[in-house]
Amino acid sequence: MSLSPSKELRRIFVPGAGLVMPGAGNALTARVIEATGHKVMLVSGAAIANNYLGQPDIGLTSLNELVNHVANMRNVVNIPLIVDCDTGFGNAISVRQTVRAVERAGGNAVLIEDQSFPKRCGHFNNHEIISKDEMVQKVKAAVDARIDGDLMIGARTDARGIDGLEAAFDRACAYKEAGADFLFIEAPQSADELAAITREVPGLHLCNMVIGGKTPLLHRDQLGAMGYGIVAYANAALQAALLGMQYVLQHLNDKGSIEGAEEKIMMFKERQALLNGDFYADLATRYGGRPQQ
Repeated sequence: MSLSPSKELRRIFVPGAGLVMPGAGNALTARVIEATGHKVMLVSGAAIANNYLGQPDIGLTSLNELVNHVANMRNVVNIPLIVDCDTGFGNAISVRQTVRAVERAGGNAVLIEDQSFPKRCGHFNNHEIISKDEMVQKVKAAVDARIDGDLMIGARTDARGIDGLEAAFDRACAYKEAGADFLFIEAPQSADELAAITREVPGLHLCNMVIGGKTPLLHRDQLGAMGYGIVAYANAALQAALLGMQYVLQHLNDKGSIEGAEEKIMMFKERQALLNGDFYADLATRYGGRPQQ
């Protein structure tokens, strides 16, 4: 019998695994992530804000919008989903509501951060964070809220850019003691800092490789050797798609056709295959409906 996604996440997310985890902001991206062989994905708050709202990652997405995206992704992929829940959408009681909603939608881990609301992308400047004690209560509320004991609770701190690395270590230790299953110290600024995190705060860690951000982009083997369990590329798919769309649409406007840009475009047949078109065609045949393709 195969493991549930939550049990599978606990099996593969271990110190030193260096498991690459792309992020998705919609179900289409989730399909591509699974189809390209990845074993876990992040439901990225930034990608949802960018994709769904066309806005920057500044705390504009609601809990209901996040939950709808989680449910849509769970409907089309089988791999575990780590869900970026930003600040938990409020206080400790709100965090309880958030965890319950995300778990019902099919998430396998929730990640809560200690920024004040409205949050900002961890690689922006001018963050504000709540007190360590308030975040500890949020972590405890998240732990108590889960129904499935295999659902993982992650705690992120953005203290590095405000109070320094030692303060981030102190917070991470407190969050671990409060019951967090894994930790995420956002935006370290050198390879030495990345190595110090796992050395000074023993436990299960996630790191985030933001392309163009403050953290150096290291290979997964290097990060695994440092002790990281997961290496997130939260918005690599989004950034690649944006560049591809911009290129093709500019070419179309300038040239009047897509001739010369075909290598940047997935063809119709391949697109339908990615969307599992044959499965729905078989369903139509089974139930006597109109052919879908």
